[in-house]
Amino acid sequence: MPDSPPEFPGSGDDAVTEDDTMAEANEFDSLGGIVTDGVVGAAGGLVGTAMMTVVFLIAQSVGAFALTDIAVLAEFAGLSAYVPSVIVGYSIFLVGGMVPWPLLFASLMAYLPGESTPVSGAFFGAAMWTGFVVGFYTGQSGLELLLYALLTLVAHVVYGIGLGAVFDYFAERPDSIV
Repeated sequence: MPDSPPEFPGSGDDAVTEDDTMAEANEFDSLGGIVTDGVVGAAGGLVGTAMMTVVFLIAQSVGAFALTDIAVLAEFAGLSAYVPSVIVGYSIFLVGGMVPWPLLFASLMAYLPGESTPVSGAFFGAAMWTGFVVGFYTGQSGLELLLYALLTLVAHVVYGIGLGAVFDYFAERPDSIV
């Protein structure tokens, strides 16, 4: 019976062989694949941080947050006496958004809720917000505190969506940036 379906799923002519699976796995385990993944993570972090900065600027315009509050990072690094604190603080903030957070997101992505990577990123951003909202709190109260909490949450959710969208975009394109 040549017209009958194969007895076992995947046992037909178009079945993926074990060699195909191993070759695909080795492509991503190579140094080039790791570097590519790192570049994708950094690009996602850059996009997410840029999107987050726009929301921070909106928060600054309503008086709920000031980008100068990020200058505290320069003080923690001991660099505030040498260069403008805001520039160094934002640079540290940007590097943090481009390196450790995307790596953590890549590690946890499979365990986060959400049907798509951007939705998982939104949950990741919301989880990150819990540390930010306490760490960068500068004494706001009343409506200003409510706006601070709400707009920084929105900023982090937007960061996660941007990060997840870039991961999602490059998920099927491993060779496109190298």
